[in-house]
Amino acid sequence: MRSWRKAVAAILSAVSLLLAAGCGSRAAGKVTVEVLPVGEGAVTTDLEITGVLAPNRTVNIFSKLAGVVDVVGADVGDRVAAGQLLLQIDTRELNAQLKQAQAAVRVAEAQAEDARIGVEAARVELDLARKTCERIKKLADAGAASPSQLDEAQSRLEGAEKKYQDFAKKYEAASNAVAVQQAAAGVISAQISNSRITSPIGGVVTNRNINPGELASPGVPLLTVADVGVLKLQGMVSQEAVPLLSVGQEVKVAVDALPGRSFTGRISRVGPVAATTGQYFPVEISVPGKSGLAAGMTARATIRITGPKGLVVPLAAVKTGGGQSCVFVVSRGRVVRRPVRLGLRGNGEVMVLQGLRPGEQVVVSNVGALQEGMPVAAVPAKKC
Repeated sequence: MRSWRKAVAAILSAVSLLLAAGCGSRAAGKVTVEVLPVGEGAVTTDLEITGVLAPNRTVNIFSKLAGVVDVVGADVGDRVAAGQLLLQIDTRELNAQLKQAQAAVRVAEAQAEDARIGVEAARVELDLARKTCERIKKLADAGAASPSQLDEAQSRLEGAEKKYQDFAKKYEAASNAVAVQQAAAGVISAQISNSRITSPIGGVVTNRNINPGELASPGVPLLTVADVGVLKLQGMVSQEAVPLLSVGQEVKVAVDALPGRSFTGRISRVGPVAATTGQYFPVEISVPGKSGLAAGMTARATIRITGPKGLVVPLAAVKTGGGQSCVFVVSRGRVVRRPVRLGLRGNGEVMVLQGLRPGEQVVVSNVGALQEGMPVAAVPAKKC
């Protein structure tokens, strides 16, 4: 009986000790966290841009002239050089019109020449009449010529002046007629020149919408030529990366269609204005159109960047919520919430631009469970 009572007493004593220990743990209320001092360093990361390779330039070929296509000089897939003939419009009707216009120009020029000769003759006659009138007037003033002789000389002068003015007007009209006929011939000549359509760039024909014998109309694309000597890849990067990018910077490019192969490209443009409200900026990468690469292929560009030296913490230290990032710093056995402004991130680290000081002990574990002022037991974190 006594042994049974002793056993019960021992059990009750053990339970009391356990309860007391539990109450003591709750009273302490400390969460064990790992901490690291805020250090200085530079973050290196790889930016990846995925997109579709596009031609450096694409040009739709139009005809300025409406007419029947006589020759199509290139087909889809053909490589063409700048200035190479692509289309020839039939010009037989225009050639006939040009001959007529040129004949009209010659007739107008002949008429203008006749009018010019008439003007020169009238000018000679006018000069003679003017000199004669002046001479007779002097004689009349001296009493050596009669008034009737002076009247006759003045009448001849007036007739010569009118004749000269008439021929001058005829010559002006004839000259204008020459200009009109020359302009008409020039229009037809320009149309004939426009009948020969050449490629403005070197590249590959990617589309063809016309065949010999069909009617070409202005405003309707007939062919498309793409410059694939250089291919473009466009994508977006965050605002933190923009200051670390520069035109000409080397980029590694891989394409899904050519596994195992790597191509070298370069940044050709960094957009000066954010393209989205999320502060992402457009970036363009140029890749030489080497053998195997083609417009339309899916590509991935990798840009390695290293930020400037500054304060760096592990990404595990950052807590994000409500559009704001923060870390927890241990001070006098409790955590203090610090809002931070972050910069470049990579390889498990992130640069802190604002909100921390060097050497502060930042929590790198159990961050999601922490609240402002919570008591903690801090232990140094193991560095990898």
